[in-house]
Amino acid sequence: MDRFLIVNPRSGSDSPSADELREAAESRGIRVHLLVEGDDLEAIARDAETDALGMAGGDGSLTAVADVAIDRNLPFVCIPYGTRNHFARDIGLDRDDPIGALDAFDGVERRVDVGRVGEHLFLNNVSLGLYARLVHRREHHRRRRELLARLRALLLVAREHHRKERFIIDGEVVGARLVLVACNAYDLNLLSIGERQRMDGGRLHLYVPHGFRRITWEERSCAKLTIEHGRSSLRAAIDGEPERLDTPLEFRVEPLGLRLLVPRPPEGENLDEGLEGQLSGRR
Repeated sequence: MDRFLIVNPRSGSDSPSADELREAAESRGIRVHLLVEGDDLEAIARDAETDALGMAGGDGSLTAVADVAIDRNLPFVCIPYGTRNHFARDIGLDRDDPIGALDAFDGVERRVDVGRVGEHLFLNNVSLGLYARLVHRREHHRRRRELLARLRALLLVAREHHRKERFIIDGEVVGARLVLVACNAYDLNLLSIGERQRMDGGRLHLYVPHGFRRITWEERSCAKLTIEHGRSSLRAAIDGEPERLDTPLEFRVEPLGLRLLVPRPPEGENLDEGLEGQLSGRR
């Protein structure tokens, strides 16, 4: 079986280096493309002649290549090589071991859900409001090559923590600083989101925080939902990447839409009961 891996050297840390990751992959018979300035990630994924398509990068890069894998009906391999690697965490991979994740190319196939807003794929979630503004401002500073881009964005947004926007969610008016739509349910901890216990629940989960010092969360589960706004387009963060989306926003879940290759479990463990946070036997 031919296997192909795209590596984004700008996503990862220095350990392992992109060259070390490439050498480890090639030693296993995996063809590797190391991204360089000007490369079109999605075009490379579309044009690759392969039986399995992998991406080593952060959540944004993973989402772009997973979308191509779905379109081509190819199994997809996630190699955690970004800053946060939320998708890798939630499928049970060791986020600190991208070389070990290469075992998935010789692993087993499992199906996981994906979400869409319009035609945009998301593996994790879509944020609107406060966090989306943070992501867009961070990217603006980054493109201007300013230092401490994330800190600058946080400082700019901190002074707006009280600002609420008016969203219309399935016809209901909601005033909120932040709206998050996730593919499957997250564990919630104050103003942060934790892990997903399963990746095949077949549901979207809407989260709206209320309060500031004492945060409570409004949550609902659905297969699809519509979000409207007074503007014709909204800034959004899709799997942590900035996007501007035309309104109304139409969300839907695609149950078991992604063919995912994962490392084989240790001998004696069984993964046939569905994906419930146990892809690598972490429980």
